[in-house]
Amino acid sequence: MNIFIAKLSFRTTSEVLKEIFEEYGEVVSAKVIMDHATGRSKGYGFVEMANDEEAVRAIDELNNAEIEGNKVVVKKANPRNND
Repeated sequence: MNIFIAKLSFRTTSEVLKEIFEEYGEVVSAKVIMDHATGRSKGYGFVEMANDEEAVRAIDELNNAEIEGNKVVVKKANPRNND
């Protein structure tokens, strides 16, 4: 399952996201989205987890949790629309 995380601190790295979500199960990938022009975080990212049950538990427990000083929004990512 692909998970969307918003309102991240600009200091939060992909590695930090991976470590946090690994507490709930196997993480396939974790990526903080970066602004190509500035090299800074855009304040959101995605985590893909191998097991849907573990992903749902992570979403339930991490939504509105504080990560590196910011209260984050965590939810199931919507599929990309490539129109």
